[in-house]
Amino acid sequence: MIERMRGERLQIMLSPEELTLIDDFRFAKRMPSRAATVRELFRRGLAAEGFSVAPTGQMSKDFSVDRAAGAAALKPPARRTTAVPGGVPEPRRRDGDNGRA
Repeated sequence: MIERMRGERLQIMLSPEELTLIDDFRFAKRMPSRAATVRELFRRGLAAEGFSVAPTGQMSKDFSVDRAAGAAALKPPARRTTAVPGGVPEPRRRDGDNGRA
């Protein structure tokens, strides 16, 4: 049997609806416990967002952000404009803004 090191305990509060969803998933997937179910859902959620478990022995310094990519992510988006007759761009209006005063 595989030995797993679980040296940390994490306690969370759940609503009755959240607990029902966890139990439904648990029984549908035949998971052995709520804890195993939460770990599996956590793993799936992280994987869906592009995160994965680091290999054993890998250090946090091995995970870094490319400076150019990091700077681009922090740069505010360019303002979008809409062309109008005459070639003068006009700022786009937000939903529900009809331009009337």
